Amino acid sequence: MEPNKKREFINDLITFSKAKDYYAKIRKAWKRGYLLHGPPGTGKSTMIAAMANLLEYDVFDLELTAVKDNTDLR
Repeated sequence: MEPNKKREFINDLITFSKAKDYYAKIRKAWKRGYLLHGPPGTGKSTMIAAMANLLEYDVFDLELTAVKDNTDLR
């Protein structure tokens, strides 16, 4: 990843992670999404792990092919 793009991405993550109170104040959902795409082995999972590590978040990997409805997730 280009150094400038990496810095921009990290700044966005940190800014968003500190904005929970702001989102509550404006009554918007505090959520952020990123679309990662590419063939296998291009670093998508590594990017997710790095993001979680930076923000000290937990990440769960779920196999959803066998899930029929929400009750299977409980």
